[in-house]
Amino acid sequence: MRNVERMSTVSVDERAISEAKELRDQFQRFLREYEFGMREVETKISILRDEFTHHHAYNPIEHVKSRVKTPDSIVEKIARKGIEEPDFARIREEITDIAGVRVTCSFIADVYRLFDLLTAQDDITVRVVKDYIANPKPNGYKSLHVILEVPVFLSTGALSVPVEVQFRTIAMDFWASLEHKIYYKFSNQVPAHLVESLTDAADAAAELDLRMERLHREAHGVPQRQLAPPPPRVVGV
Repeated sequence: MRNVERMSTVSVDERAISEAKELRDQFQRFLREYEFGMREVETKISILRDEFTHHHAYNPIEHVKSRVKTPDSIVEKIARKGIEEPDFARIREEITDIAGVRVTCSFIADVYRLFDLLTAQDDITVRVVKDYIANPKPNGYKSLHVILEVPVFLSTGALSVPVEVQFRTIAMDFWASLEHKIYYKFSNQVPAHLVESLTDAADAAAELDLRMERLHREAHGVPQRQLAPPPPRVVGV
């Protein structure tokens, strides 16, 4: 009887381990699709940057960062959004920033110019545009957020993958980095005087952007109308 119980326990344990490994493998395949989509966007931006470097007098791209959310981060977002009984299809539908690329530019006009160049490509589909430059968040946050869909060609066929791309100036990126560190330090319970100081700093960063763009325009003799940012095509909310 004890041998039977022992064999049954071993069988259950092996089945549980096998199911856990299969779930892990599925999750890794799921995240890898987003990694591939992120690489596609990175390649497109890299080509633009190289073209500007070798064929134009000015390169608007300062630097590029990218990341795929960790499993823990995805689970936390599932909880925050209140997604019940999530499966991979539901996660794909509800969470569109699993893959993210951040493009830092010199000037505000560069942000909109790169947005237009990237989204004009035939294989890019624009799903959502959130222009926090034209309409900053209450805390002063500024950035142009875009959810794109890019095709990834696998051995099983083509797959459309959403990728969030954030366009910022150097000043916006510096401010956002500092704000994130402060909120992390205080576990999102930031003292009121620091929140006020952050808002003031956002205003100062915005003024710096305008001053530096004016200097750039005057130094290169570029008319203002050529550097004025066009409104992005807004898709979604």
